[in-house]
Amino acid sequence: MSEYSIKQVSDKTSLPTHTLRYYEKEGLLPNINRSAGGSRRFSDDDLEALELICCLKSTGMSIKKIKEFVELSAKGGQTLKQRCDILFEHKRSVEEQIQEMEKHLQKVRCKIECFTAQYEKYNKQQA
Repeated sequence: MSEYSIKQVSDKTSLPTHTLRYYEKEGLLPNINRSAGGSRRFSDDDLEALELICCLKSTGMSIKKIKEFVELSAKGGQTLKQRCDILFEHKRSVEEQIQEMEKHLQKVRCKIECFTAQYEKYNKQQA
């Protein structure tokens, strides 16, 4: 299994090193190994966990809720139902956000059409 320094993980994920340290401090990455000198050594599993953390955070899940999910994950199979419930709830929230954004996007499209038509009419009048 490969190991990566915090700088390598930062480069791979485009996350600043201070964000990675923060995630570890907050318990989102609780099992980061350390070298003999104390440097963080990330595994492929840590990178996979980080990918999920970023996905959940980017789609609006709070750090507190992500931490709850991570803590449940550490407890093993007996928490699978709870983790699924958290993800189903989050999925519903993301779908609601998407619907809301679709409404906003439709409004923007409508305004583009309206202003484009007005602009073309204006240009014809100026010619």
